[in-house]
Amino acid sequence: MATVLMCRRFPRLSRVAAFSTTAKREAERGSGKSEQEKEENPGTANTGAESTATIQLLSPADYRVLYNPSAYTRGRAGSQQHVGRDIGQALGDTVTSSGAARAPQAFPAASSQTLPPIRSAPPKSRPNTLLQQTIMAVLSKEEEKEKWEVHDSKEDPRMFQKGRPEYSSLSCDTSEPAQPLPAEEGDSILGSMAVCEGSPGDLVDGFLRLSRLPAERRAALASEPGFDTLCGCAIRAIGLLSTPDLIHLLKACVHLPIPPTHPLLDACEAEFCRRAWDMQLEQLLLVADCWRCLERSVPSYLSILFSFANLHWKELTLPQFVQLVYIIGEGRRSPADLAQKVESMILKHLDSFTLEELGAICLGLFKSLSGISDHVMRRIADRVSLQMEGMSTYALVNVLKMLRYTRLDHLPLLKELGRVIPERIPTVNIQGIMHITLTYSSLHYFDEGVLAAVATSLPSKVSYCRSKDAAKFLWSFGCLDYEPPNEEEFYSSLIKQIHRKLHEFRKFPEHLLTALLGLAFVKRFPEELIDYALREEFVQKTRSSKYELNKDLFTLGKSVEIECPTYQGSRLPPHLCQEFTEMVLNFAEQEIYVRPEIVEATSLLESMLGGPEYVKNHMILPHTRSSDLEVRLAMDGRPIPFNCKAPVAAKRLRDIGVSLTDDLMAQLIKGRAHSQPPVEVGNEGRTPSQERGAETGTLCSQGAETATPCSQGALAPAEPEPGHCPGAPPSLPEAQEVRLALQVSNRNHYCYGSKRLLGLHCLKRRQLRRLGYVVVELPFWEWFPLLRRTRSEKLSYLHYKVFDPALLPKA
Repeated sequence: MATVLMCRRFPRLSRVAAFSTTAKREAERGSGKSEQEKEENPGTANTGAESTATIQLLSPADYRVLYNPSAYTRGRAGSQQHVGRDIGQALGDTVTSSGAARAPQAFPAASSQTLPPIRSAPPKSRPNTLLQQTIMAVLSKEEEKEKWEVHDSKEDPRMFQKGRPEYSSLSCDTSEPAQPLPAEEGDSILGSMAVCEGSPGDLVDGFLRLSRLPAERRAALASEPGFDTLCGCAIRAIGLLSTPDLIHLLKACVHLPIPPTHPLLDACEAEFCRRAWDMQLEQLLLVADCWRCLERSVPSYLSILFSFANLHWKELTLPQFVQLVYIIGEGRRSPADLAQKVESMILKHLDSFTLEELGAICLGLFKSLSGISDHVMRRIADRVSLQMEGMSTYALVNVLKMLRYTRLDHLPLLKELGRVIPERIPTVNIQGIMHITLTYSSLHYFDEGVLAAVATSLPSKVSYCRSKDAAKFLWSFGCLDYEPPNEEEFYSSLIKQIHRKLHEFRKFPEHLLTALLGLAFVKRFPEELIDYALREEFVQKTRSSKYELNKDLFTLGKSVEIECPTYQGSRLPPHLCQEFTEMVLNFAEQEIYVRPEIVEATSLLESMLGGPEYVKNHMILPHTRSSDLEVRLAMDGRPIPFNCKAPVAAKRLRDIGVSLTDDLMAQLIKGRAHSQPPVEVGNEGRTPSQERGAETGTLCSQGAETATPCSQGALAPAEPEPGHCPGAPPSLPEAQEVRLALQVSNRNHYCYGSKRLLGLHCLKRRQLRRLGYVVVELPFWEWFPLLRRTRSEKLSYLHYKVFDPALLPKA
């Protein structure tokens, strides 16, 4: 293995062999400086002294190099939220009282750190672990942040507004005033307004003049009593202002130190809601943009705006429509009655939108979780794929978000993206890179050029990763079973960042499970993080999460049991194992075992081997979320009966006069194929049981077989092992039999349009082999076409698969 010399040191990581039963230590490294950040405002501090820790890298002795093995020193560097929901209109007041302009009147007068070393997972008896001390140290210094690590994306989400002059009347200009007033004028302005004399127009003029002061002087206004007095005057005079003056007042507030919860903004919102039905759509959109710039949530106002737009839909101009979709996205509200109208408007203006406007529309739909038909999304992707080089990366990423949300496989766009995006990756901010990577994993589309460019660029930017970003990177690479040429630097930097962001997982437990599962897919098991994730307190957090995280916990917990025999940390309690086992097996009986391709294979194997007692359709490893057809052979190739439950079911069929004929099986398969077609594409990004879940990013599912919680003791059989089947020869010792695990695969087990197995299914086959099974695949590209062929052809194929001499150990 190549050795990489680096200045930084990283926390301990276990790398476990796929087939060996003992782990070997490859290297020892230390842990470098670490910074912390607040949960609500990303940004970290670099305050402590540097400390060291050991790294344990366990490398398999029989580690295979696949896909262009000569290209890299080691690793398998090869050639991939949405929870549907209906969102109604926001609750709001439907006020029809007039807000017409009034003549000027006099208004009333005023009345007055660094993380400690990280070692091996401690024994359970140790009450105050080092990791707990680490978390407490981080939390105690959250307020000590360093601004240098707050990443400036340099991407303006309102860039589309610069493409047409019409947006100037629909949006608030947040740039600094072109002709600022001298700072010393601030005192004179406040002094002249202190007695609150004059007309409401004078009051608005005072706010406008204050908004033109230099930024430093404006910031100082927050601590001056005169400014508070001026705000009080404005609150009392709010009803006397004309609608244009009220809008000017709100625009001035955007540049002044007024927090979103300020009483002046409360008064403005109430007044705008009262006047909304008498305002023009242009004014309504401008006010909505001001609220966005002020970062104030105004559900009542938005509800009125959406209702107004619905009534005046035919009057919307192209810029007004784009601005409306932008506001819908920023407000995270998806008015149900506008969905169909939005689609028709997109198709109407599709060729007239600028590329930046297309990106803004996609972002608005994505943020508001607005559904969009495949037809409309495909039309958008068609245009983007033809003009991608002229599109900003920010707008392009927004289109990819919506492509991921709709789960649309648009090959021309993905292929063009693979040509255009790698050279842009070094200049893209970390969140943009994450969304690009997550798009590939969500669509199960593998492009080595893009992933290698991401892996090369990421270590230098990893300090900008939020906990969510780091988790999604690890999940995406693990989902696609891709380890880049710089895999040690890539994974070590991300694991270090996970340690630094550990305090964030108290609020977002789904992200930690996402990260650890992504690592498990590629045989990496950081023991300290796993110990933390399997502790009772963290498990309880996952149980109370809004996402379904049970299956992720079990996939992680049981994988550790199988692949990390020396692990001494926390484990899942038996009662949870039993609970999730029952859940996943119940799902399998209803949705997986009955699939036509599996039913047909089971029936034919029973006929070929001598009866149902020779085949068992079950989940050998329920935590891997898919079924197996188990067959056992003696050392001479003779089938061994072992399934004691099967003869009982067969006897019941004979007792009522039902014969399992070919015609009956054909009818069952045909009927089942119409009523329960296999799902071709699973949900994302979630995300983990989230991200979109969403945010994957729920956790991305690997097709229908991965959509259920998995459980079961991995080292124990899914069902009690029978002592002896009636009529069967005495059971042979395990060493004298070959256990076959036949996998009836489908397209969801592989990357799109390829024979590259996804990470979860690589993990399953690796663990089956580790437990002594011989994995035999019935790949969908061979088995599915055979389902339409004759019975003899299918039997011949299965006989070749089961009785392959290569499966039996050599004498």
